[in-house]
Amino acid sequence: MHRRQFLQAAASLPFAPAVLSSAALAQAAYPNRNITMIVPFPAGGQADLAARPVALALERVLGKPVIVDNRAGGAGGSIGNAQAARAEADGYTLLMTLSSLAVLPEADRLFDRPVAYEVSQFSPIARVLADPTLLAVPASAPWKTLKDFVEDAKARPGQIPYGSSGPYGTLHIAMEMFAASAGIKLLHVPFRGAGPALTALLSGTVQALASAPGTLKQQVDDGKMRVLANWGAERIASFPDLPTFRELGYKDVEFYIWAGLFGQSALPAPVMTRLREAMAQAVKAPEVTKTFETAGSPVAYLDAPEFSAFVTEDSARLIAAVKKIGKVE
Repeated sequence: MHRRQFLQAAASLPFAPAVLSSAALAQAAYPNRNITMIVPFPAGGQADLAARPVALALERVLGKPVIVDNRAGGAGGSIGNAQAARAEADGYTLLMTLSSLAVLPEADRLFDRPVAYEVSQFSPIARVLADPTLLAVPASAPWKTLKDFVEDAKARPGQIPYGSSGPYGTLHIAMEMFAASAGIKLLHVPFRGAGPALTALLSGTVQALASAPGTLKQQVDDGKMRVLANWGAERIASFPDLPTFRELGYKDVEFYIWAGLFGQSALPAPVMTRLREAMAQAVKAPEVTKTFETAGSPVAYLDAPEFSAFVTEDSARLIAAVKKIGKVE
């Protein structure tokens, strides 16, 4: 009896290393196929600006294609965010999104709508960009200063249209934060993303837009737009002469638009480690740093632990802003 038990146990021993070796090989093999990087907005906005050079750099680091997928279904990015949240947690569907990630579920709750996703469904991988928004108007607009804009808005309440990337997206929150502080009423015209909103500003469909420096700089340099104020706490290198809202007397008006890469919360630890390592290399690639610096949005990289803490702190501030603004029409 003892001999038979011994032989049975011995017979099972070779299989254990084989199983462990197979699992280790599967983890080491990541990635072994194409990776999709969802951008929940159309081309031309801050998330798309962050995604494309980073995706190309990640391809070189990981050795597999990283395909940018603009799932611009509107809703301020909520639809694309939700699609990423529902994807398999295997590292093959990533999300490059904006600071509105935490705002949109709160907006759903504010309007008693089904919540499309929760922030807890995501794991931050790396922050890529972080810029204050800027207030832009067409070059043909009559306002030369923020004071001019506010005076006109007070004289014509609800008549100056501004564009956004969608209800309760980053650009909407920034503008309503300013409007509430200035005591003015503007006309909100939502679009399916920052790119279409920027096009609407250039065409004169809307007369104002809050947007990141990287999406505005070329238009301002070409004389097609004018910027009136900066939502940041300090002036920025790409627009050194542009005053902040705080400088102009709006002490509680401060807003940043960041872009970062996320995976699902159940992402396997080895895959998360590989992606963190790859992102640390990708953001240092010369073509990535050059692209962002040329756009006026220098790399603002944070690794996963620091990025996670940043998201928690920034989200709390933005959620508070949403609740203060309330059901803005």
